[in-house]
Amino acid sequence: MLITQRTLEILQATGTGLDQLQRGIEKESLRVTSDGSLSKLSHPKALGSALTHSAITTDFSEAQLELITGVHDSPEACLQELTEIHHFVHANLGAELLWPSSMPCILGTENDAIPIGQYGTSNIGQTKTVYRRGLGHRYGRLMQTISGIHYNFSVPDDLWQRLGINNQEQKTDAYFSLIRNFRRCSWLLIYLFGASPAVCRSFLQRPDHGLQEFSEGTFYLPHATSLRMGRLGYQSDAQSELHISYNSLAEYTTTMRAGLSKSFPGYAHIAVNENGDYQQLNDSVLQIENEFYGTIRPKRSAASGERPLAALGQRGVEYIEVRCVDLDPFEPVGIDHRHMRFLDTFLLVCLLTESPTDSREESARMVRNQTAVVENGRQLGQQLERDGESIALSQWATELLNECAKVADLMDQHTDSDLYRSAVDAQLAKVENPDLTPSAKVIQALGEKRSFFQFTMQHARQHAEFFANKPANAESTARLSAEARESLIKQTKIEAADNMSFTDFVHDYLAL
Repeated sequence: MLITQRTLEILQATGTGLDQLQRGIEKESLRVTSDGSLSKLSHPKALGSALTHSAITTDFSEAQLELITGVHDSPEACLQELTEIHHFVHANLGAELLWPSSMPCILGTENDAIPIGQYGTSNIGQTKTVYRRGLGHRYGRLMQTISGIHYNFSVPDDLWQRLGINNQEQKTDAYFSLIRNFRRCSWLLIYLFGASPAVCRSFLQRPDHGLQEFSEGTFYLPHATSLRMGRLGYQSDAQSELHISYNSLAEYTTTMRAGLSKSFPGYAHIAVNENGDYQQLNDSVLQIENEFYGTIRPKRSAASGERPLAALGQRGVEYIEVRCVDLDPFEPVGIDHRHMRFLDTFLLVCLLTESPTDSREESARMVRNQTAVVENGRQLGQQLERDGESIALSQWATELLNECAKVADLMDQHTDSDLYRSAVDAQLAKVENPDLTPSAKVIQALGEKRSFFQFTMQHARQHAEFFANKPANAESTARLSAEARESLIKQTKIEAADNMSFTDFVHDYLAL
């Protein structure tokens, strides 16, 4: 990816909006007991309703918190809100802790040892639970306990206008262009920020996992970066046959609908409304759009009960969601400002460079590159595929980072700092020395005998102590407490307002 001189000149002008980029974070973490086992307790009532609270909900499991910031025009403001939400959550967890690694804690061997999310008796609440029940049947509940960070990013109108993009249709096309470039190069983020090179033995339920024993109770790969993003993570034989095209909104919608409407024989045995028994929403390759596992998604804010595809089709792409970010176990909130600044820079490079159309063949090549980086990214001399030829990971990474440096310099010019270039320089150092990557630091922290479990529990306790000793923001605490109470009332009102059967609701909700 190369940025043209003309584009750089446009960005050098004042009023481009480079200091107004919008970002937000959705961060998942498992609740664990004081001995490191997955919590069996319900979502804490003090945190409000997982159905209706804007900042605190759950993901797959009842014990898997999802903490959501608002939209911010600086990394510092975004991190501040994320920190305040964490502070409030820690204060209401009792003796429980937040597991700070992407790969999960000690899990029971039985499927029902991992409780799925509960959202009340309303039709929309039951739909969310049935969807998760279906995920559990299709992929196993174990895989769903893997946690990460979703980074939401959007471009301000001033920058769009500087780029000659003046309406929503053009913005949507530009976001899809960004997505295509991102998918080609997302392996770089996995190398630079992957922090899951090892797992607890309790996570490995099959003998053919392909990992090596590191110490008692811990398995790993010597040069792995993010096992979360590999064969142990979000993988699906059914989805492997899908080719989701990002060439346009129309092609994305068409190819996604194929997955949503095509019955998959392997799911036919799972109950769908057998005398009121819903073990999944349907037997399609994808129950709903969110089931498709990708490193990035086009997004549009949707109303409660509105399908993501419908929102996109009616109002176009509003922002993109990056989904390949591991939790950083060394950071109390799982991410820091330097990581965020590099994501901003990398996403701008993806937006500002030429983006050829995608194909099924290229998607397969992307998967091979991602697997190579996941499993062996820190191996010196590691090769990847680009344009039908082999290229050293270090060479390709350096080329990409040099382009990022050009944008980072412009970002610093507009924000009167050197923080963006510093963030890029830190990534160049990781390419020159793989021991500086988070995945290498995790392995170094394990030492010779310490287990992944012991390492992560130590940091879970340290993070809890960090927030216990950190003065709370009184205004934020009051706001989150008030929303927790109001969210419970709101859930009750939604449940009371239902006026159709669950079967009819699901039928209408799934209609394409």
